[in-house]
Amino acid sequence: MKEGETVGNTPDLNKIYTYADWKTWEGRWELINGKAYNMTPAPSSEHQFAVGELYFALRHFFQNQHCYVFMAPFDVFLSKNETYETPDDIVQPDIAVICNKKQIVQKGCYGAPALVVEVLSPSTALKDYNEKFYTYQHYGIAEYWIVDTANKMIHVYHLHEGAYQRHATYGQQDTLHSAQFEDLAIPLTYVFGWS
Repeated sequence: MKEGETVGNTPDLNKIYTYADWKTWEGRWELINGKAYNMTPAPSSEHQFAVGELYFALRHFFQNQHCYVFMAPFDVFLSKNETYETPDDIVQPDIAVICNKKQIVQKGCYGAPALVVEVLSPSTALKDYNEKFYTYQHYGIAEYWIVDTANKMIHVYHLHEGAYQRHATYGQQDTLHSAQFEDLAIPLTYVFGWS
């Protein structure tokens, strides 16, 4: 089998692929640095509860601020040379906040959102802390939240001089404050209220 070839429209997780390959795959997949990442199985109830609570809070905050909040599945197309018809990477953050309406297209978002949120699952934690962390940093996503439901914490990272710096880590009894949106504050009691 040749590099980039798939078996039954399912990528080989050890091969390197392109956007042209990604378009042929069945199901939900991310493409990061040429590697395929399967977005199934469905996340846990705890994961979805946290995503829902954060989406609700962000949607409420941004509704009159010309920013748009999307939940996965929602494709974000990232390109090193801004050729979004043939992007280098395709990701599906749990939540993406986009403050430039021109980036929003029928099939998703072209370019870096202002803020992305990833809620950890056992199957995605390493990817969220490593591949996605460095991919989001590389493409200039200004703020990245990693939500750890197991430990009831949210790590907020902010891009500073091209690298992520930890802005703060918030626990269940805290109120999260965004690094870039001055008035954005979310009490976390409800976010982690599932268990």
